[in-house]
Amino acid sequence: MSLRYVAGDTPVHRLDPRTKLFVQASVAVAAFAHTTPRGLAALTTFVGGVCWLAATPVLASLRTYRAFLPFLVAGPLVEGATLGAPWFVPGDAVTPALASYRVLLLLLVSTAYIRTTRVRESRVALQWLLPGRAGVVLGAGVGFVLRFLPVLRDDLATIRAAMDARLGGERSLRERIRLIGVTGLRRVFRRADRFALALRARCFAWNPTLPALDPTWRDVPAAVVGVALLAWAVA
Repeated sequence: MSLRYVAGDTPVHRLDPRTKLFVQASVAVAAFAHTTPRGLAALTTFVGGVCWLAATPVLASLRTYRAFLPFLVAGPLVEGATLGAPWFVPGDAVTPALASYRVLLLLLVSTAYIRTTRVRESRVALQWLLPGRAGVVLGAGVGFVLRFLPVLRDDLATIRAAMDARLGGERSLRERIRLIGVTGLRRVFRRADRFALALRARCFAWNPTLPALDPTWRDVPAAVVGVALLAWAVA
């Protein structure tokens, strides 16, 4: 599954992007305020509901982040490991394990946002939240990243498939990492140059005509949920 917008008509698709950003920020605040297993369990139920309403498959979303998952698992293992007997202290690994799980919840909420929000709508919402040239720069930057990352991910998948077709799996792990890294960086710089050329060819402007945001009655319940999450975090 790619991290890109997927057209649909789910309840989350129909929300204003500013409302979705507000709820996403509220989830982040609540996740950092309630770090106990009970608090994260309640937040898990909420995040699962958001993914269901946004038609975002949880397992497929986690597979998208499989390159980062080993780091989330390594944190608790390293924290609990000791240089002598008993070699591993489970109590020391609890806090980093909860922190890693909290990151997973935030990644799922972010995935639901990306899959239900057009890039141009995200740019408008960011420029509305941060007026002036700073908002324009931030909105344009986020728009470029959201468009560029899926392409780079597809490039890496193509490189891996081509290497497997040429029996690259028989090479050593170090050699495979080197080939994927070098070829991937070469494609990144090539695409960056073509992207810059395309922007100049299309007369990239700082004040493009962006779609108008039109909140509806559906945003009211979502905003109330966001406020409730903030209140829960403060309480």
